[in-house]
Amino acid sequence: MSTARRRWITAYATFALFTVLAGQFWRNLLGWWGFAVVVAVVLIGAVVLLVRVRPAWKWRRVPKSTLVFLLLATASITWSFYPDATAVGLAATLATSFTAVALVLCLDWTRFVRCLAGAIKWVLALSLAFELWVAVFIGGPLLPNFPDFEVTGEKLPMAFYWSRGLLFDGGPIEGIVASRNLLGMMALLGLIVFGALLAAGSVRRASGIGWLVVAGLVFALTRSATVILVAAIVLVALGFVLWARRVGPNRRAAVYWTAGGALVASVALLIVFWSRLLELFGKSEDLTGRFDIWNSVIGLALERPWFGWGWVSYWAPWVEPFNGLAERKGVQYFQAHNAWLDVWMQLGIIGLIAFASMVIGALWRSWFLAVDRPMDAAGRPLPHSAAALVPLLVLVALIGQSLAESRILVESGWMLLIAVAWSTKRRQWEHEPLPAAAAPRPFPEPVDGNLPRHGTLSEQ
Repeated sequence: MSTARRRWITAYATFALFTVLAGQFWRNLLGWWGFAVVVAVVLIGAVVLLVRVRPAWKWRRVPKSTLVFLLLATASITWSFYPDATAVGLAATLATSFTAVALVLCLDWTRFVRCLAGAIKWVLALSLAFELWVAVFIGGPLLPNFPDFEVTGEKLPMAFYWSRGLLFDGGPIEGIVASRNLLGMMALLGLIVFGALLAAGSVRRASGIGWLVVAGLVFALTRSATVILVAAIVLVALGFVLWARRVGPNRRAAVYWTAGGALVASVALLIVFWSRLLELFGKSEDLTGRFDIWNSVIGLALERPWFGWGWVSYWAPWVEPFNGLAERKGVQYFQAHNAWLDVWMQLGIIGLIAFASMVIGALWRSWFLAVDRPMDAAGRPLPHSAAALVPLLVLVALIGQSLAESRILVESGWMLLIAVAWSTKRRQWEHEPLPAAAAPRPFPEPVDGNLPRHGTLSEQ
């Protein structure tokens, strides 16, 4: 493959990943029509990528659970309570899925990780620059260029603002993605990916440490309680992976028993110290209104328990039953703030089983890719790869986030879920180590996106 083609593929992949990571940036900057143009560019690029690369693939390496879920979501238009909204949501889901599959088929895992790192770098760097600009030149909250709400003379809820301009106050900051929870998640993903690249020796030490510091700084400035808890889960998962690697496949029973015991103990401690944890993270007894939303969603799900109301991914505010379903302090929220409840409501128990199969299957493959030693052509064991940790830790982060947010069902969350599911299935018995430090290559240069929003809970 020529150098020019490799550079084009890297630039496109980074742009596509930036777009799903920071979609709200494009919507706030250019409006919905401008965002539609950006999405069209990404989709056309995916088609061109497939045509030019013509990747080889085998049916047995396709994760069938992802196809089952997508087929069920497509079929739901026939029984949907809001077929027009289902058509829109389905188009977004299929477009994101198509782009994710194109990237996985046309890029090896090393290049995908590099492009993801490049996209995250752009999000974090632009977010810090944006917050600095707002703090210096605006000196207060900043509205989007194209607000999707009515701007009146009355005081607007803080969740409506692009940025609150609190950088010099120590945060919380929202960055270009207009959400501290989402920006905190981008920073956590950055810590995972940059850490893997540094551990593999595939970047210069100074550069790797520098970007880890940037990601850590953004993580701290978002002050997102949700992402702090997700980060704790990721650290625990990393600890068990390293332990399982060390003891080898014949002595992992202790790892599994300890993991099960830790899970039970964690649940028990959570119940006992629930009030103190809420006080520590500054949360109300109803988790900033989440209990009310969950009760409303469960009520709807029980009305259509088996096949749900119809797929829509991110809630459509212009149709029943979503209009006014979840409102707090004048802000309407268009997600269940729990992906599992969201899937149950939209696709019923059948959809929940399909979704769980997809997630559990990807988690299962990611675990063994992370802990088992790769083999060479002669069957000899090779050293563990830092790259093999990325799918598992990213997926653990997405699953942890899914308990308090529904982001795994849309944009960056959905693309990363599909990418991990497909890449781990294709590479179930193959490991591609990240390149050695002997020939470090700079992070690729990107541009890519995020979600329609009226804010997320805890941003008020």
